[in-house]
Amino acid sequence: MMKPENVVYMDNNATTRVAPEVLEVMLPYLQDYYGNPSSMHRFGGQVEAAVSQARKQVATLLGADPEEIVFTSCGTESDSTAIFSALQSFPDKRHIVTTRVEHPAVKNLCEQLDTLTGHKHRVTRLTVAADGTLDLQKYEEALDDDTAIVSVMWANNETGVIFPIAEMARMARERGILFHTDAVQAVGKIPIVLKDLDVDFLSLSGHKLHGPKGVGVLYVRRGTPFVPFLVGGHQEKGRRGGTENVASIVGLGRACELAAAHMAEENSRVKGLRDKLEQGLLSSIPHAILNGHKTDRLPNTSNISFEYVEGEAILLHMDQYNICASSGSACTSGSLEPSHVLRAMGVPFTAAHGSIRYSLSIYNTEEEIDFVLEKMPPIIAGLRQMSPFWKADA
Repeated sequence: MMKPENVVYMDNNATTRVAPEVLEVMLPYLQDYYGNPSSMHRFGGQVEAAVSQARKQVATLLGADPEEIVFTSCGTESDSTAIFSALQSFPDKRHIVTTRVEHPAVKNLCEQLDTLTGHKHRVTRLTVAADGTLDLQKYEEALDDDTAIVSVMWANNETGVIFPIAEMARMARERGILFHTDAVQAVGKIPIVLKDLDVDFLSLSGHKLHGPKGVGVLYVRRGTPFVPFLVGGHQEKGRRGGTENVASIVGLGRACELAAAHMAEENSRVKGLRDKLEQGLLSSIPHAILNGHKTDRLPNTSNISFEYVEGEAILLHMDQYNICASSGSACTSGSLEPSHVLRAMGVPFTAAHGSIRYSLSIYNTEEEIDFVLEKMPPIIAGLRQMSPFWKADA
């Protein structure tokens, strides 16, 4: 088994390591404090107090009120809950506005609503420019009286490109349309103050910010019409049935505290490491292309296409040196099709197939960047020598 200390991990947009401080606060609720938080006895009451504390910690990071935080199992559940809630709250409205570059959690759900329901619902998928950015005028034109909800990610999981959520939410609010953002990649990396925004729903996932897997959050603005997705007991004030995943919720709360404390580092040291990696790769490897806007993106994310080679082959060669990265979203890595995000951006076929996403965290070091910069040029050069596309253009 590969030893973690020997791994150069640059796949943090797929998942992150659990912070030691997070694991520490989780353990008591896996061993000693195992009571049900819904129970009337004091033993259960202690557990409920821990859940309440975690709710406050999450709310603080988001600039929200604790009562607006609903714990879920993951970001995907949160996305589905928001979209289905809006459609059920406004049954006479059948229109959904989203983008062509959403995470599969939203993209595939909208495809099902569009096709498997006999086109009962109408979906507008906004295009993006070559740098992955959205056209606000086209967005405004897409909104109409039949629109039940807008669902647009805060930051793209493959390129890191950040969308103008504040403006988009304001435009939706002016038309009386609910607004949801999948902020799974953004939370903990850039400042978010929901009290100052017109966002109605926001999704996040614990394992993207050094918390555990299997826990997420749906922010529901106070006063927003809401219909539960998981119907059962009275948990989460009737908004999500099922006994709470207490240890993971407690861990998520602590992870949110740590994210707030490390955000300045994320936007300075981690961004510096990303820029060094990016500049080194682009300068040392010919026919390497940066995908996404140069500045309007997450501080940890770099997506680079190496023309004339296959991303899967690159990853296999990187893996021989214990370097972990991705050729796109981890939720679509089993597909041989080029990234739907890069296709939407118009990235050429010879480049889209050779795209690698490097996503860093506070645990990455400059030594790791130097190691990757040493190994990547010969990897790409060797693969290109075997590529018929490279030989044809060489």
